[in-house]
Amino acid sequence: MMDAELVGLAGQQALWTALLIGGPLLGVLLAVGLAVALFQALTQVQEAALAFVPKLLALGLMLLFGSSAAVTALRSLTERLFDQVVALGGLR
Repeated sequence: MMDAELVGLAGQQALWTALLIGGPLLGVLLAVGLAVALFQALTQVQEAALAFVPKLLALGLMLLFGSSAAVTALRSLTERLFDQVVALGGLR
């Protein structure tokens, strides 16, 4: 029973880490997409590149400035998972 609880906990930690990494990226893309859509609706400019390029630039900037936090979160998750494997006696 304890093994199943640890597997469930590991899955929960992995999902939480994915939310911590992907949430801010999706939030920024949502805000930029909303701003571009509002601009397009107000000016009646329906250009496909106008909808795509700002989101691409925002994503690039978020990855540039947020990648260290993402790597730190992934490293922390990996260390916790390896500690749990060792605690179960998986590595001898």
